[in-house]
Amino acid sequence: MSTPNHGQIPARPPLDEAALRAAIIRPGGLWRDITVVASTGSTNTDLVARAAEAAPEGTVLVAEEQRQGRGRMGRRWVSPPRSALMVSVLLRPAEVAPGRRGWVPLLAGVAAATAVRRVSGVPATLKWPNDLLVGDRKLAGILAEQSGDAIVAGIGLNVSTTRDELPAATSGALPATSLGLEHAGSLDRAALLAALLGEFEYWYQAWRRADPPGDPETSGLRRAYLDLSATVGRAVRVEGPAGPVTAGRATGLDPDGQLIVEGPHGREAVSAGDVRHLR
Repeated sequence: MSTPNHGQIPARPPLDEAALRAAIIRPGGLWRDITVVASTGSTNTDLVARAAEAAPEGTVLVAEEQRQGRGRMGRRWVSPPRSALMVSVLLRPAEVAPGRRGWVPLLAGVAAATAVRRVSGVPATLKWPNDLLVGDRKLAGILAEQSGDAIVAGIGLNVSTTRDELPAATSGALPATSLGLEHAGSLDRAALLAALLGEFEYWYQAWRRADPPGDPETSGLRRAYLDLSATVGRAVRVEGPAGPVTAGRATGLDPDGQLIVEGPHGREAVSAGDVRHLR
């Protein structure tokens, strides 16, 4: 297990693909294949291409370095080699109605926040729809992309990134942070990945096997998300590429994972947008 060293760049050992396979892949489990690459443009882009070539559900791709990582709203996610956990997973939730598949990035957030809390002790929370926060600082981002009947969910988590290595904050964006800067009890990326994939499998299987499939209530997913949410209960402003969408108080999530906002024009369900927490 690695321990943080706040005075200098900590040791950044490479991930051991064989050890990860032995720890994570098991008969009857969700995860079928795990590949670790030294460098790539984007794990999501690579896995979307593999999905089109009929790669099976449960395929996992991890990169030690990602040169062209993508977030929502066209933002980039780039970190020095072995300083972050950059992983994408391939899902094929055929039994879940298309309208309910918007829960996939929220499910990924629950898995990531729970794993971070358990392994590092850092109290990560969730900003709808796709960010992990520590206070008002961004620790990780999530991007889910549909490709035919497949969904690729990618997670980029800053682990040992130093302050000098983090990108400068841009207008309107949250300042970035890392587990190291948040005084984590562990910076062990292998332990974080194993915990994340374990939590992901638990919630994904509960969600897809719910009655009906994809139901956030009977699966327990909505309650788990709300327990970790930094958005619900807050005054928010939601913005899209063309400008403001709505503003008001975020009061919950609807059955499709949309954010419910009570604003001056009444109750609205927001399916997408960049949420700003207002003080």
